[in-house]
Amino acid sequence: MDGMDGMDGTRAEDEILDVVDAHDRVVGRYPRGEVYDRGLRHRCVFVQARDAENRLFVHRRTATKLVFPSLHDMFVGGVVGAGESYDDAALREAEEELGVSGLPRPEYLFKFLYDDGAGRSWWSSVYRVRCELPVRPQAEEVAWHAFLPEEEVRRRLADWEWVPDGLAAYERLRAHRPAG
Repeated sequence: MDGMDGMDGTRAEDEILDVVDAHDRVVGRYPRGEVYDRGLRHRCVFVQARDAENRLFVHRRTATKLVFPSLHDMFVGGVVGAGESYDDAALREAEEELGVSGLPRPEYLFKFLYDDGAGRSWWSSVYRVRCELPVRPQAEEVAWHAFLPEEEVRRRLADWEWVPDGLAAYERLRAHRPAG
């Protein structure tokens, strides 16, 4: 919910995040807005959602997102709150962004340090989940969405503008396991 009010009335910029070091150890806590402004390393989750036909959930982020507005993504997810586990954040973010409840707990796959070399760096924990429920993505998060076959996602890699951290996670995931 970048830039939007949270369910408890707090603004996303005010949400407290754990700041972590190069070994993913917590070294401080700051509001999200300050974490972003200062380029402090934090934690994020990436959840690849597939439907009953094994198609990937793909979406375009809204223009109001604080990070990577209006870009396409093949993951749902977001920041891990202060004191929150990666696993809990993965389930929370997947349910929020897909607009469902009762989703199975996402399966943890691997973790990597994303660093774009320009002050954006976060530990990225990658998950997958099967979503056989009808999705109702949050309008403030998702401008467009569809479940697409993997082959179509691969074809669109060159045509659409993708969030760079999601693209990095996708490439690592493809190397991590066979397609499908």
